[in-house]
Amino acid sequence: MLGTFQQSHIRIQIEAKSSTIRDSLTIISQLRCWLVPQTLSTGLPEKLAVGLIFTSWLGPIPVEHQVEQVEENGIKLLLSQGIDGYHEWHWGDGWVQSDLEGFSLLPINLGQTASLWRLRQFVEAVRD
Repeated sequence: MLGTFQQSHIRIQIEAKSSTIRDSLTIISQLRCWLVPQTLSTGLPEKLAVGLIFTSWLGPIPVEHQVEQVEENGIKLLLSQGIDGYHEWHWGDGWVQSDLEGFSLLPINLGQTASLWRLRQFVEAVRD
């Protein structure tokens, strides 16, 4: 494990229903839309499912994700390579929370904040 231990817990309001937020976080085609500039592995199924392993890249830096839990109002991903740790998402009507902990050389709080900002823009543009 290279890097330093970092943790970041951010909760934001989003003007959308829980189902819209869930779809934005679990349907691969929607993930690809708002995760830019990150890219995802090719050949992925339509939705996240327990046991799925995929890689995202931020430029040349890979982060491997293993889906550990998928529930109606949350998901948990185990991370390795660029970040060794975990990422949990929880949501409800009008809010989303991202909890990220791990060892990394990357500034995970900065990336997490930017991702949540892009998620909010995407969700509010497609909301129910």
